[in-house]
Amino acid sequence: MAKQETVANILISIKENWPESFEQYSPLILRTHRIHDYLQQDLAKVIDQYQLQSADFGVLATLRRAGKPFCLSPTELYSSMLISSGGLTKVLTRVTQAGLVKRIDNPEDKRSKLVQLTVEGRVLIDDIIQKLHGSNQARLKVLSKEEQRQLDGLLAKMLTAWE
Repeated sequence: MAKQETVANILISIKENWPESFEQYSPLILRTHRIHDYLQQDLAKVIDQYQLQSADFGVLATLRRAGKPFCLSPTELYSSMLISSGGLTKVLTRVTQAGLVKRIDNPEDKRSKLVQLTVEGRVLIDDIIQKLHGSNQARLKVLSKEEQRQLDGLLAKMLTAWE
């Protein structure tokens, strides 16, 4: 994969070649987008080792954070993820066939099935998260602990505009 142009160079190009836009341009938003892209690339490097897609990871991580018995309805999963319900059906089929989740009867609604993380799925997501956190922590080392705390506070404050 070709190395992407740096954000600093993008901003210089905008200022030189599109000055009327530069005043409205937000380096903060551009940098946030770029960091998101890099985080997604780091995630892909980890989950590719397990032949998983990002939606598979999302299902496993969502079930894992649900706590024991690591079980949710498809609607609860769907509301926690950024994919269509049709997309979720495909993902559930894939992770069920891989033995990472199982479909069990819903005791409250006999017409539906719940999705439960299997032992294999739990071991896998725990391993992935450990590797991913290691990668993330290595990236954060460019900031002091105080800078990390400040950045976290500022990002949390910014998220209130959406959440």
